[in-house]
Amino acid sequence: MTDFDRRLNAIRPDLADERLRGKVEAERFVTGESQQVVVPVADLVSAPRRDAPMDTQLLLGDAVRIFERRDGWAWVQAEHDCYVGWLREEDVGFADGEARHVVRVPRSFVYAGPDLKLPRSACHSMGAAIRVVGRVETRGTLYAVLPDGQAMIASHLRPAGEPETDFVSVAETLLNAPYLWGGTSGFGVDCSGLISLSMRMLGRRVPRDTDMQAGSVGEAIEVTPDLAGFRRGDLVFWKGHVGMMLDGTRLLHASGHTMTVTIEPLSDAVARIGHLYGPPTGARRP
Repeated sequence: MTDFDRRLNAIRPDLADERLRGKVEAERFVTGESQQVVVPVADLVSAPRRDAPMDTQLLLGDAVRIFERRDGWAWVQAEHDCYVGWLREEDVGFADGEARHVVRVPRSFVYAGPDLKLPRSACHSMGAAIRVVGRVETRGTLYAVLPDGQAMIASHLRPAGEPETDFVSVAETLLNAPYLWGGTSGFGVDCSGLISLSMRMLGRRVPRDTDMQAGSVGEAIEVTPDLAGFRRGDLVFWKGHVGMMLDGTRLLHASGHTMTVTIEPLSDAVARIGHLYGPPTGARRP
């Protein structure tokens, strides 16, 4: 049988995705049920328990395929990056109409109505899919009205079919966001999460984890001893870490050193990271 990455394929000894029948061994195969995330941010964890490590996150409107439900948990595969894991069952449900807008800023509040003075009921992340049914202007501010009558700032949204054009500029809007292991939202990101979220806003799907990105995004380029020749947007990889070049000399990354999304000279990052993890393992040009 072929060896499949279990992060990206729904495979367990007792259960597997029907699409893998004949390719992997399992006691039974199921087709799965299509639903979507119905909360602002859903933590995808490695086991069906609340103290399990978080592997990644899904955003409002993300489509998932559910293969099993157990004790309030759902074993799912995300459609946009194929990642497999457990979500709280309450975090998924059926779509209530088509969401044709996307949050384009790091975070955006949901108000009880089209007025910023009204109470907030939620806050959505960059990349969240939003269903808009109308627009209302209040005291010069334009609001997008949601199906339940609540509202968001209209300028914080964009049509789903009009992606951003520069993933580095997207990442710059997340400067000083907190570092969060497994994070892929405007509330917190890890190093590869920053890459995947930024490229997601361009409509580009990239793998979730650093090792996957290092082997698949764009084309490999040389890391020279003098660290010369880099361009804006080039990705630089270490063992377990990745950052993007802001320009020819500066690195933009979610840093476990500062615990924020930060900018620093690439030479400084290479020297500091080298003490623990060695030199860069490679670079890629998306």
